[in-house]
Amino acid sequence: MARVDEKIGMKQAFKLHWWAVKVWWKVEPKLFLSVICSSFVETIIPYVTVWFSARIINELAGERQPETLLHLVLLTVAVTAGLSVFSACLKRWKNAEHEMDMPLEDRLMNEKMLRMEYAAVEAASTKDVLNEMRYHQMGNVFGFSKVHHWYLEHLINAVASVIGAAALMGGFFTTRVPETAANLRWLDSPITSIAFVTLLLGGILLAQVMQAKGNEYHNKKIYPLVNMTNRCMNSFGQMGFRPHRHTDIRMYEQQHIIQEMRKKYDSTDKRTKNQEILAAIFASGYMLDKVSIGLVYVLVCLKAWTGAFGIGSITQYVGAVTAMCGGVRGIFLLATDLCMNACFLDTIKKYLEIPDYMYQGSLTTEKRSDRNYEVEFKNVSFKYPGTEKWVLRNVSLKFRIGSRLAIVGENGSGKSTFIKLLCRLYDPQEGEILLNGIDIRKYKYEDYMELFSVVFQDFKLLAGALGSNVAGSKKYDREKAEKALSDAGFAERLGSMEKGLETSIYRQFDENGIEPSGGEAQKIAIARALYKNAPFLILDEPTAALDPIAEAEIYAQLNQIAGDKTSIYISHRLSSCRFCEEILVFDKGNIVEQGSHEKLLENEGSKYHALWNAQAQYYI
Repeated sequence: MARVDEKIGMKQAFKLHWWAVKVWWKVEPKLFLSVICSSFVETIIPYVTVWFSARIINELAGERQPETLLHLVLLTVAVTAGLSVFSACLKRWKNAEHEMDMPLEDRLMNEKMLRMEYAAVEAASTKDVLNEMRYHQMGNVFGFSKVHHWYLEHLINAVASVIGAAALMGGFFTTRVPETAANLRWLDSPITSIAFVTLLLGGILLAQVMQAKGNEYHNKKIYPLVNMTNRCMNSFGQMGFRPHRHTDIRMYEQQHIIQEMRKKYDSTDKRTKNQEILAAIFASGYMLDKVSIGLVYVLVCLKAWTGAFGIGSITQYVGAVTAMCGGVRGIFLLATDLCMNACFLDTIKKYLEIPDYMYQGSLTTEKRSDRNYEVEFKNVSFKYPGTEKWVLRNVSLKFRIGSRLAIVGENGSGKSTFIKLLCRLYDPQEGEILLNGIDIRKYKYEDYMELFSVVFQDFKLLAGALGSNVAGSKKYDREKAEKALSDAGFAERLGSMEKGLETSIYRQFDENGIEPSGGEAQKIAIARALYKNAPFLILDEPTAALDPIAEAEIYAQLNQIAGDKTSIYISHRLSSCRFCEEILVFDKGNIVEQGSHEKLLENEGSKYHALWNAQAQYYI
């Protein structure tokens, strides 16, 4: 992955931008076309106006025929007015297309993240790319934003300017110096024409070389400082706008630490010194550019002084020279800027092309009316990508539908990882997991996921209607949603809500929304799992915010309503799981004990016995 202070060649830069243009065209073809059309028409209008104005001025300085002047004026008004209206319509089309969607880069990143496999999301390499992208976005408008909002319009404007200016300049080279100015006939020489073009393009080229040097200096000397300053401001400068920080800041007077850290990492002073050097480089390029344009103006004025063309043509040629310089300068500037932006595009491209790690099966999961499923772990071992520590080692287990399993153990013993493997959020490095005797990797991923309703310990609710949160869809079965909430212990709270299932959770989009407590949010999450009505119901410590009595009541109630579902419970409170038929005790990535609550307690030297008594002493 290229860093912004590393150099990318022009060829690679063009490839990356061509890739970005193709992506843009594929995702937003209407916006792409509207930008091209609007930019082109908007650019040519001034050239049309200059051409007609030159004709009118020449007529006024020459024969002054009323009919000819009236014809030119009416034609000028009609053409420019028509083009202006057309340009306004195209610009409105472009703006409307811009407003219809979120920024392209954010949209692509968000869609990629939503469809990316969980294993890829959690991979260290993915997090590295995301961090690099966040740094790029802080204080800079690069990447797709540059292509989307500037490059294409700038390129079309520059190319159209060069074409329009070249058309207006044609008369300068074809018009001959009169015989009366024989001493200036050298102005008609091809050598003079070549010198004219050389001065024009050479000055611009030298100016752009200085611009490129300035950009290179910026990348090496200033950007790292800007990056660090942005990181500092994002971390410490915005601390006061983060509500979850307010209590700690006030209790421990952390504002003093925050201010000191800002001073330590703020590189504004160093950046200012480097900006002065950068300004000198850019000023040198600007001076070269203006000197070359001034010499070209001298040639135009000399030829006009001989009487080769009128005052209107002088206006036309001077305007054409200015436009030509602007267009050529724009093309050079775009070319030099591409290399810098390519570093950002390279990071985005690598993110969007992150491959899927998991094998996508082809077998359809059997939809059994009796829900007779059997799951087996056979010598399963797993370690997270990028680490060498085995989180699970040689785990073997078999359970059938209708089982009530509790999984207990200390933090880091592998409990949640076991659930993630069962749900195929990860694939094991060794061993296999079987569903009815078939490796789960052979099943279609979406079909296999339909077998599970899971409430993870870090579950999230969406800011929206309560019913939609429970159903996971805007359209839902109201009766089924209400029953799921009732079974999860939320019936009394639901009855107190004036809008019922249409009550908004959180207040981001509805000032009358509710802010559920931790316990209420957990009950809604459990209701969401019940609404799905999958054969496997898994609760991975979702009731941590509930008191022990409320947790025990929910688990007991779930035991009654689970029916023929296989229920798996993970909880740190062992008393809540004693109703389960079987308890699995995890320790250091292995199942060290297995059995009922009573059976496990019989062994006074067992891990379960130690865990149970460690908690029981606080309730005696």
